[in-house]
Amino acid sequence: MQLATAQDSTYKIPGSKPAGVKVGNGLYFKFNESGTQYLKMNIWLQSWIRAIENNPGTAVNGQPQNWSSDAGIRRMRIQLYGQTSRRFLLMMQVGMNNQSFATGGGSGTGANGAGKKAPFFIHDAYGQFTVFDEGLSSSKSSSAAAGNNSLYIGTGLHSWNGVSRLTNASTISLLTADAPVFNWPTVEISDQFTRQFGVFAKGNIDRLKYRVSVNKPFMTSAKPVVGGPAVDNNRGNAIAYNGYFDYEFLDREETPNAFFSGSYYGKKKVFNVGVGFLHAPNATMSQPVKDIYKSHAITTFGADVFFDTPVGSLSKDMSFTLYCVWYNYNFGPDYLRTTGVMNPGTADTAYTGIKALEGYGNSRILMGTGNIWYTQTAFTLPKFSEKLRIQPYLAYSYKDLKALNQPGNYYNAGANFLFDGNHVKLALEYGSRPLYNTTDRKIFKRAGEFLASVQFWL
Repeated sequence: MQLATAQDSTYKIPGSKPAGVKVGNGLYFKFNESGTQYLKMNIWLQSWIRAIENNPGTAVNGQPQNWSSDAGIRRMRIQLYGQTSRRFLLMMQVGMNNQSFATGGGSGTGANGAGKKAPFFIHDAYGQFTVFDEGLSSSKSSSAAAGNNSLYIGTGLHSWNGVSRLTNASTISLLTADAPVFNWPTVEISDQFTRQFGVFAKGNIDRLKYRVSVNKPFMTSAKPVVGGPAVDNNRGNAIAYNGYFDYEFLDREETPNAFFSGSYYGKKKVFNVGVGFLHAPNATMSQPVKDIYKSHAITTFGADVFFDTPVGSLSKDMSFTLYCVWYNYNFGPDYLRTTGVMNPGTADTAYTGIKALEGYGNSRILMGTGNIWYTQTAFTLPKFSEKLRIQPYLAYSYKDLKALNQPGNYYNAGANFLFDGNHVKLALEYGSRPLYNTTDRKIFKRAGEFLASVQFWL
Protein backbone atom coordinates (compact mmCIF):
# COMPACT_ATOMS: atom_id res chain seq x y z
CA MET A 1 0.00 0.00 0.00
CA GLN A 2 1.27 3.48 -0.88
CA LEU A 3 0.07 6.80 0.55
CA ALA A 4 0.06 10.27 -0.98
CA THR A 5 -1.33 13.46 0.52
CA ALA A 6 -3.70 15.71 -1.37
CA GLN A 7 -3.38 19.26 -2.55
CA ASP A 8 -4.18 19.45 -6.27
CA SER A 9 -7.90 19.05 -7.03
CA THR A 10 -7.30 18.68 -10.78
CA TYR A 11 -6.19 15.05 -10.57
CA LYS A 12 -8.92 12.59 -11.47
CA ILE A 13 -9.24 9.36 -9.49
CA PRO A 14 -8.72 6.64 -10.61
CA GLY A 15 -5.39 7.38 -12.23
CA SER A 16 -1.91 6.11 -12.82
CA LYS A 17 0.25 8.70 -11.05
CA PRO A 18 2.90 7.17 -8.80
CA ALA A 19 2.70 7.57 -5.04
CA GLY A 20 4.44 10.56 -3.54
CA VAL A 21 3.12 13.12 -6.02
CA LYS A 22 0.24 15.52 -5.50
CA VAL A 23 -3.18 13.99 -6.06
CA GLY A 24 -6.81 14.99 -5.52
CA ASN A 25 -7.76 16.73 -2.29
CA GLY A 26 -7.78 14.29 0.61
CA LEU A 27 -5.69 11.33 1.72
CA TYR A 28 -5.15 8.79 -1.05
CA PHE A 29 -4.19 5.15 -0.40
CA LYS A 30 -3.17 3.32 -3.57
CA PHE A 31 -3.29 -0.49 -3.54
CA ASN A 32 -1.88 -1.24 -7.00
CA GLU A 33 0.51 0.47 -9.39
CA SER A 34 -2.17 1.48 -11.89
CA GLY A 35 -4.27 3.24 -9.25
CA THR A 36 -7.43 1.31 -10.16
CA GLN A 37 -7.60 -0.01 -6.58
CA TYR A 38 -7.59 2.78 -4.01
CA LEU A 39 -9.13 4.26 -0.89
CA LYS A 40 -9.63 8.01 -0.56
CA MET A 41 -10.26 9.68 2.80
CA ASN A 42 -11.35 13.18 3.82
CA ILE A 43 -11.71 14.48 7.39
CA TRP A 44 -13.05 17.93 8.20
CA LEU A 45 -14.38 20.13 10.96
CA GLN A 46 -16.33 23.40 10.88
CA SER A 47 -16.42 25.18 14.23
CA TRP A 48 -18.64 28.23 14.85
CA ILE A 49 -18.53 31.24 17.16
CA ARG A 50 -21.51 33.61 16.98
CA ALA A 51 -23.20 36.69 18.40
CA ILE A 52 -26.96 36.39 17.80
CA GLU A 53 -29.60 39.11 17.91
CA ASN A 54 -32.50 37.05 19.21
CA ASN A 55 -36.09 37.29 18.05
CA PRO A 56 -38.42 39.16 20.46
CA GLY A 57 -39.47 37.15 23.49
CA THR A 58 -36.42 34.88 23.61
CA ALA A 59 -34.99 33.23 26.69
CA VAL A 60 -31.68 31.35 26.80
CA ASN A 61 -31.43 28.77 29.57
CA GLY A 62 -34.45 30.42 31.20
CA GLN A 63 -33.08 33.99 31.12
CA PRO A 64 -34.47 36.70 28.76
CA GLN A 65 -31.79 37.78 26.27
CA ASN A 66 -31.88 40.23 23.39
CA TRP A 67 -28.41 39.13 22.29
CA SER A 68 -26.63 35.86 23.06
CA SER A 69 -23.18 34.45 22.40
CA ASP A 70 -22.72 30.99 21.02
CA ALA A 71 -20.09 28.40 20.14
CA GLY A 72 -20.36 24.95 18.66
CA ILE A 73 -19.59 22.47 15.91
CA ARG A 74 -21.58 22.99 12.72
CA ARG A 75 -20.19 19.91 10.95
CA MET A 76 -17.67 17.14 11.49
CA ARG A 77 -17.17 14.46 8.86
CA ILE A 78 -15.12 11.39 8.03
CA GLN A 79 -15.55 10.44 4.38
CA LEU A 80 -14.20 7.28 2.77
CA TYR A 81 -14.63 6.06 -0.77
CA GLY A 82 -12.70 3.71 -2.96
CA GLN A 83 -12.83 0.93 -5.50
CA THR A 84 -11.60 -2.57 -6.10
CA SER A 85 -11.59 -1.92 -9.86
CA ARG A 86 -12.72 0.75 -12.28
CA ARG A 87 -16.17 -0.85 -12.29
CA PHE A 88 -17.06 -0.76 -8.59
CA LEU A 89 -16.97 2.08 -6.04
CA LEU A 90 -18.03 2.18 -2.38
CA MET A 91 -18.87 5.47 -0.63
CA MET A 92 -19.16 5.87 3.14
CA GLN A 93 -19.50 9.07 5.18
CA VAL A 94 -20.17 9.48 8.89
CA GLY A 95 -20.22 12.51 11.15
CA MET A 96 -22.17 14.83 13.39
CA ASN A 97 -23.86 18.21 13.03
CA ASN A 98 -25.11 21.21 14.99
CA GLN A 99 -23.76 20.68 18.48
CA SER A 100 -23.64 23.75 20.71
CA PHE A 101 -23.82 24.50 24.41
CA ALA A 102 -27.62 24.25 24.17
CA THR A 103 -28.50 21.98 21.25
CA GLY A 104 -27.53 18.86 19.38
CA GLY A 105 -26.95 16.62 22.39
CA GLY A 106 -27.80 12.96 22.43
CA SER A 107 -30.58 11.37 24.44
CA GLY A 108 -30.12 10.93 28.17
CA THR A 109 -28.16 14.11 28.89
CA GLY A 110 -31.25 15.91 30.22
CA ALA A 111 -30.71 18.64 32.80
CA ASN A 112 -27.05 17.62 33.10
CA GLY A 113 -26.26 19.13 29.72
CA ALA A 114 -28.68 19.61 26.85
CA GLY A 115 -25.88 19.98 24.32
CA LYS A 116 -23.67 17.07 25.40
CA LYS A 117 -22.84 13.86 23.55
CA ALA A 118 -24.00 14.67 20.05
CA PRO A 119 -25.04 11.61 17.98
CA PHE A 120 -22.57 10.32 15.41
CA PHE A 121 -24.47 8.92 12.42
CA ILE A 122 -24.17 7.68 8.85
CA HIS A 123 -24.54 10.31 6.14
CA ASP A 124 -23.73 8.35 2.97
CA ALA A 125 -23.55 4.60 2.40
CA TYR A 126 -23.86 3.46 -1.20
CA GLY A 127 -22.27 1.35 -3.88
CA GLN A 128 -21.75 2.46 -7.48
CA PHE A 129 -21.26 0.51 -10.73
CA THR A 130 -19.64 1.89 -13.89
CA VAL A 131 -21.80 0.95 -16.86
CA PHE A 132 -19.47 2.76 -19.24
CA ASP A 133 -17.04 5.67 -19.18
CA GLU A 134 -15.23 6.57 -22.38
CA GLY A 135 -12.90 8.87 -20.46
CA LEU A 136 -11.32 5.96 -18.58
CA SER A 137 -9.81 4.63 -21.80
CA SER A 138 -8.95 8.03 -23.25
CA SER A 139 -5.42 9.39 -23.12
CA LYS A 140 -6.82 12.91 -23.02
CA SER A 141 -7.79 14.74 -19.86
CA SER A 142 -11.47 14.94 -19.04
CA SER A 143 -11.43 18.72 -19.50
CA ALA A 144 -10.41 18.36 -23.14
CA ALA A 145 -11.81 15.01 -24.29
CA ALA A 146 -14.61 15.24 -26.83
CA GLY A 147 -17.41 12.72 -26.60
CA ASN A 148 -16.45 11.71 -23.07
CA ASN A 149 -19.76 9.94 -22.36
CA SER A 150 -20.41 8.02 -19.18
CA LEU A 151 -23.07 6.27 -17.12
CA TYR A 152 -22.86 5.16 -13.50
CA ILE A 153 -25.61 3.60 -11.41
CA GLY A 154 -25.71 3.13 -7.66
CA THR A 155 -27.90 2.32 -4.69
CA GLY A 156 -27.99 2.88 -0.95
CA LEU A 157 -28.26 5.94 1.29
CA HIS A 158 -27.10 8.67 -1.07
CA SER A 159 -27.13 12.39 -1.82
CA TRP A 160 -27.32 12.46 -5.63
CA ASN A 161 -30.12 15.03 -5.47
CA GLY A 162 -32.09 17.01 -7.99
CA VAL A 163 -33.28 20.64 -8.14
CA SER A 164 -30.01 22.65 -8.27
CA ARG A 165 -26.24 22.78 -8.01
CA LEU A 166 -26.62 24.21 -4.51
CA THR A 167 -28.84 21.27 -3.54
CA ASN A 168 -25.73 19.17 -4.23
CA ALA A 169 -23.27 21.59 -2.63
CA SER A 170 -19.99 20.51 -1.09
CA THR A 171 -20.03 21.82 2.48
CA ILE A 172 -16.23 22.00 2.59
CA SER A 173 -16.07 24.38 -0.38
CA LEU A 174 -19.06 26.64 0.28
CA LEU A 175 -18.55 30.15 -1.03
CA THR A 176 -20.23 31.63 2.06
CA ALA A 177 -19.85 30.70 5.73
CA ASP A 178 -22.84 28.39 5.43
CA ALA A 179 -25.45 27.28 2.93
CA PRO A 180 -28.83 29.09 3.01
CA VAL A 181 -30.42 25.70 3.95
CA PHE A 182 -33.52 26.25 1.79
CA ASN A 183 -31.40 24.78 -1.02
CA TRP A 184 -32.26 21.37 0.52
CA PRO A 185 -36.09 21.22 0.14
CA THR A 186 -36.75 18.29 2.50
CA VAL A 187 -33.73 18.54 4.82
CA GLU A 188 -34.25 16.60 8.05
CA ILE A 189 -37.95 16.12 7.26
CA SER A 190 -38.25 13.22 4.81
CA ASP A 191 -34.50 12.80 4.39
CA GLN A 192 -31.52 12.11 6.64
CA PHE A 193 -29.51 15.31 6.41
CA THR A 194 -30.33 15.58 2.65
CA ARG A 195 -29.91 11.82 2.03
CA GLN A 196 -32.54 9.23 1.11
CA PHE A 197 -32.53 5.52 0.27
CA GLY A 198 -32.83 4.82 -3.42
CA VAL A 199 -31.28 4.18 -6.81
CA PHE A 200 -29.40 6.82 -8.80
CA ALA A 201 -27.88 7.18 -12.24
CA LYS A 202 -25.34 9.84 -13.14
CA GLY A 203 -22.83 10.68 -15.81
CA ASN A 204 -22.48 12.88 -18.86
CA ILE A 205 -23.33 13.05 -22.55
CA ASP A 206 -20.40 15.02 -23.90
CA ARG A 207 -20.74 18.36 -22.05
CA LEU A 208 -24.19 17.69 -20.61
CA LYS A 209 -23.93 16.26 -17.09
CA TYR A 210 -26.89 14.55 -15.47
CA ARG A 211 -27.96 12.94 -12.22
CA VAL A 212 -31.35 11.31 -11.62
CA SER A 213 -32.65 9.22 -8.72
CA VAL A 214 -35.69 7.32 -7.52
CA ASN A 215 -35.91 7.33 -3.72
CA LYS A 216 -38.03 6.19 -0.82
CA PRO A 217 -38.51 9.19 1.52
CA PHE A 218 -38.34 8.73 5.28
CA MET A 219 -41.80 8.60 6.90
CA THR A 220 -43.40 11.84 8.14
CA SER A 221 -46.58 12.10 10.20
CA ALA A 222 -47.31 15.71 11.24
CA LYS A 223 -51.00 16.37 11.95
CA PRO A 224 -52.69 19.20 10.04
CA VAL A 225 -55.14 21.50 11.83
CA VAL A 226 -58.61 22.18 10.48
CA GLY A 227 -58.43 24.88 7.82
CA GLY A 228 -54.70 25.21 8.34
CA PRO A 229 -51.67 24.85 6.08
CA ALA A 230 -50.27 21.67 4.59
CA VAL A 231 -47.82 19.84 6.84
CA ASP A 232 -45.33 17.04 6.27
CA ASN A 233 -47.26 13.77 6.24
CA ASN A 234 -46.47 11.20 3.53
CA ARG A 235 -48.77 8.40 4.64
CA GLY A 236 -49.28 7.57 0.96
CA ASN A 237 -45.75 6.03 1.06
CA ALA A 238 -45.04 7.08 -2.53
CA ILE A 239 -41.56 7.13 -4.02
CA ALA A 240 -39.86 10.41 -4.99
CA TYR A 241 -38.10 11.44 -8.21
CA ASN A 242 -35.09 13.74 -8.55
CA GLY A 243 -33.10 15.12 -11.44
CA TYR A 244 -30.47 17.76 -12.17
CA PHE A 245 -28.92 18.51 -15.56
CA ASP A 246 -26.20 21.07 -16.26
CA TYR A 247 -24.30 21.99 -19.41
CA GLU A 248 -20.57 22.80 -19.12
CA PHE A 249 -19.63 25.52 -21.60
CA LEU A 250 -16.00 25.90 -20.48
CA ASP A 251 -13.79 23.70 -18.26
CA ARG A 252 -15.10 20.32 -17.13
CA GLU A 253 -15.67 19.62 -13.45
CA GLU A 254 -14.66 16.40 -11.72
CA THR A 255 -17.44 14.96 -9.54
CA PRO A 256 -16.29 11.58 -8.17
CA ASN A 257 -18.83 12.12 -5.39
CA ALA A 258 -22.16 13.95 -5.38
CA PHE A 259 -20.91 17.35 -4.26
CA PHE A 260 -20.25 20.48 -6.35
CA SER A 261 -17.58 23.03 -5.46
CA GLY A 262 -18.60 26.57 -4.49
CA SER A 263 -15.38 28.10 -5.89
CA TYR A 264 -12.21 26.98 -7.63
CA TYR A 265 -10.24 30.09 -6.57
CA GLY A 266 -9.05 30.71 -10.12
CA LYS A 267 -7.84 27.14 -10.80
CA LYS A 268 -10.57 26.56 -13.41
CA LYS A 269 -12.72 28.60 -15.78
CA VAL A 270 -16.24 27.21 -15.37
CA PHE A 271 -19.52 28.36 -16.87
CA ASN A 272 -22.45 26.00 -16.25
CA VAL A 273 -26.21 26.39 -16.75
CA GLY A 274 -28.47 23.88 -15.02
CA VAL A 275 -32.08 22.88 -14.38
CA GLY A 276 -33.52 20.38 -11.93
CA PHE A 277 -36.57 19.06 -10.14
CA LEU A 278 -37.92 17.06 -7.20
CA HIS A 279 -41.34 15.41 -7.28
CA ALA A 280 -42.69 13.51 -4.26
CA PRO A 281 -46.38 12.48 -4.56
CA ASN A 282 -48.57 12.50 -1.44
CA ALA A 283 -45.79 14.09 0.61
CA THR A 284 -47.81 16.64 2.62
CA MET A 285 -51.33 16.77 4.03
CA SER A 286 -53.97 19.33 4.91
CA GLN A 287 -57.36 19.15 6.68
CA PRO A 288 -59.74 21.49 4.80
CA VAL A 289 -62.69 20.53 7.02
CA LYS A 290 -62.84 18.47 10.18
CA ASP A 291 -61.86 14.83 9.67
CA ILE A 292 -61.42 15.30 5.90
CA TYR A 293 -57.77 14.98 4.90
CA LYS A 294 -56.19 15.85 1.58
CA SER A 295 -52.72 14.79 0.40
CA HIS A 296 -50.49 17.01 -1.73
CA ALA A 297 -47.36 16.44 -3.78
CA ILE A 298 -44.09 18.22 -3.18
CA THR A 299 -43.02 19.54 -6.58
CA THR A 300 -39.97 21.78 -6.85
CA PHE A 301 -38.11 23.21 -9.83
CA GLY A 302 -34.77 24.97 -9.99
CA ALA A 303 -32.74 26.82 -12.63
CA ASP A 304 -29.23 28.09 -12.00
CA VAL A 305 -26.06 29.58 -13.44
CA PHE A 306 -22.52 29.10 -12.09
CA PHE A 307 -19.55 31.14 -13.30
CA ASP A 308 -16.06 30.88 -11.83
CA THR A 309 -12.99 32.31 -13.53
CA PRO A 310 -9.45 33.61 -12.96
CA VAL A 311 -9.15 37.38 -13.39
CA GLY A 312 -6.24 39.49 -14.59
CA SER A 313 -2.58 38.56 -14.32
CA LEU A 314 -1.88 34.97 -13.32
CA SER A 315 0.76 36.21 -10.88
CA LYS A 316 -1.97 38.06 -8.93
CA ASP A 317 -3.99 34.82 -8.58
CA MET A 318 -7.32 36.68 -8.57
CA SER A 319 -10.69 35.08 -9.29
CA PHE A 320 -14.37 35.94 -9.62
CA THR A 321 -17.31 33.69 -8.70
CA LEU A 322 -21.04 34.16 -9.34
CA TYR A 323 -23.90 31.77 -8.64
CA CYS A 324 -27.62 32.49 -9.18
CA VAL A 325 -30.54 30.12 -8.65
CA TRP A 326 -34.33 30.39 -8.83
CA TYR A 327 -36.55 27.92 -7.00
CA ASN A 328 -40.26 27.33 -7.49
CA TYR A 329 -41.46 25.37 -4.47
CA ASN A 330 -44.88 23.75 -4.08
CA PHE A 331 -45.33 21.89 -0.80
CA GLY A 332 -49.12 22.23 -0.68
CA PRO A 333 -51.43 25.10 0.40
CA ASP A 334 -49.78 27.73 2.64
CA TYR A 335 -46.95 25.38 3.64
CA LEU A 336 -44.37 27.29 5.67
CA ARG A 337 -41.24 26.09 7.44
CA THR A 338 -39.09 27.94 9.97
CA THR A 339 -35.71 27.01 11.36
CA GLY A 340 -32.82 28.36 13.41
CA VAL A 341 -29.45 26.69 12.91
CA MET A 342 -28.09 25.62 16.31
CA ASN A 343 -30.83 27.74 17.88
CA PRO A 344 -30.12 28.50 21.57
CA GLY A 345 -33.46 30.23 22.22
CA THR A 346 -36.71 29.19 23.87
CA ALA A 347 -39.85 31.16 24.76
CA ASP A 348 -39.69 33.83 27.46
CA THR A 349 -43.02 33.16 29.17
CA ALA A 350 -43.06 36.62 30.77
CA TYR A 351 -42.72 38.49 27.47
CA THR A 352 -45.80 40.53 26.46
CA GLY A 353 -44.60 42.44 23.39
CA ILE A 354 -44.94 41.72 19.67
CA LYS A 355 -43.91 38.17 18.87
CA ALA A 356 -42.31 36.96 15.65
CA LEU A 357 -44.01 34.39 13.46
CA GLU A 358 -40.60 32.71 13.19
CA GLY A 359 -40.50 31.86 16.91
CA TYR A 360 -37.51 32.40 19.21
CA GLY A 361 -33.74 32.68 19.13
CA ASN A 362 -32.30 32.99 15.62
CA SER A 363 -35.22 31.22 13.91
CA ARG A 364 -36.22 32.50 10.47
CA ILE A 365 -38.68 31.75 7.70
CA LEU A 366 -36.79 29.06 5.82
CA MET A 367 -38.98 28.09 2.87
CA GLY A 368 -42.53 27.34 1.79
CA THR A 369 -44.85 27.20 -1.19
CA GLY A 370 -43.79 30.04 -3.50
CA ASN A 371 -40.62 31.33 -5.15
CA ILE A 372 -37.09 31.89 -3.85
CA TRP A 373 -34.25 33.68 -5.63
CA TYR A 374 -30.70 33.33 -4.33
CA THR A 375 -27.47 34.98 -5.54
CA GLN A 376 -23.94 34.79 -4.18
CA THR A 377 -20.79 36.35 -5.55
CA ALA A 378 -17.16 36.67 -4.49
CA PHE A 379 -13.85 38.11 -5.61
CA THR A 380 -10.46 36.74 -4.56
CA LEU A 381 -8.20 39.72 -3.92
CA PRO A 382 -4.76 40.06 -5.54
CA LYS A 383 -2.13 37.81 -4.03
CA PHE A 384 -0.09 39.63 -1.40
CA SER A 385 1.18 36.74 0.71
CA GLU A 386 2.21 33.11 0.32
CA LYS A 387 0.33 32.27 3.53
CA LEU A 388 -2.99 34.09 3.21
CA ARG A 389 -5.62 34.80 0.54
CA ILE A 390 -8.73 36.95 1.12
CA GLN A 391 -12.03 36.43 -0.69
CA PRO A 392 -14.83 38.93 0.15
CA TYR A 393 -18.36 37.79 -0.74
CA LEU A 394 -22.00 38.86 -0.77
CA ALA A 395 -25.18 36.77 -0.73
CA TYR A 396 -28.83 37.74 -1.16
CA SER A 397 -32.09 35.78 -0.83
CA TYR A 398 -35.53 36.92 -1.96
CA LYS A 399 -38.47 34.86 -0.70
CA ASP A 400 -41.97 35.38 -2.06
CA LEU A 401 -44.06 32.78 -0.21
CA LYS A 402 -47.83 32.38 -0.42
CA ALA A 403 -48.34 32.00 3.34
CA LEU A 404 -46.84 35.49 3.93
CA ASN A 405 -48.24 38.90 3.04
CA GLN A 406 -44.89 40.48 2.19
CA PRO A 407 -41.77 39.18 0.40
CA GLY A 408 -38.63 38.90 2.50
CA ASN A 409 -35.09 40.07 1.74
CA TYR A 410 -32.15 38.32 3.43
CA TYR A 411 -28.59 39.66 3.27
CA ASN A 412 -25.18 38.17 4.07
CA ALA A 413 -21.80 39.83 3.69
CA GLY A 414 -18.43 38.47 4.68
CA ALA A 415 -14.98 37.30 3.69
CA ASN A 416 -13.05 34.06 3.52
CA PHE A 417 -9.49 34.10 4.85
CA LEU A 418 -7.71 31.20 3.15
CA PHE A 419 -4.56 30.04 4.94
CA ASP A 420 -4.05 26.82 2.99
CA GLY A 421 -6.62 27.06 0.24
CA ASN A 422 -9.86 26.00 1.86
CA HIS A 423 -8.05 23.36 3.90
CA VAL A 424 -7.66 25.97 6.64
CA LYS A 425 -10.24 28.71 6.28
CA LEU A 426 -11.72 31.42 8.48
CA ALA A 427 -15.03 32.92 7.31
CA LEU A 428 -16.30 36.11 8.96
CA GLU A 429 -19.89 37.01 8.12
CA TYR A 430 -22.79 39.25 9.10
CA GLY A 431 -26.34 38.27 8.20
CA SER A 432 -29.58 40.27 8.38
CA ARG A 433 -33.00 38.60 8.43
CA PRO A 434 -36.57 39.99 8.42
CA LEU A 435 -39.06 39.10 11.16
CA TYR A 436 -42.79 38.70 10.50
CA ASN A 437 -45.66 39.73 12.75
CA THR A 438 -47.84 36.82 13.83
CA THR A 439 -51.06 38.74 13.13
CA ASP A 440 -50.71 40.39 9.70
CA ARG A 441 -47.78 38.25 8.52
CA LYS A 442 -45.82 41.32 7.43
CA ILE A 443 -42.31 42.37 8.37
CA PHE A 444 -42.14 44.45 11.56
CA LYS A 445 -38.38 44.49 12.23
CA ARG A 446 -35.02 42.94 11.27
CA ALA A 447 -32.43 41.05 13.29
CA GLY A 448 -28.75 40.31 12.73
CA GLU A 449 -26.16 37.67 13.44
CA PHE A 450 -22.34 37.74 13.47
CA LEU A 451 -20.61 34.48 12.60
CA ALA A 452 -17.02 33.28 12.62
CA SER A 453 -16.60 29.85 11.01
CA VAL A 454 -13.26 28.04 11.24
CA GLN A 455 -12.67 25.11 8.89
CA PHE A 456 -9.95 22.47 8.92
CA TRP A 457 -9.88 19.58 6.47
CA LEU A 458 -7.47 17.09 5.03
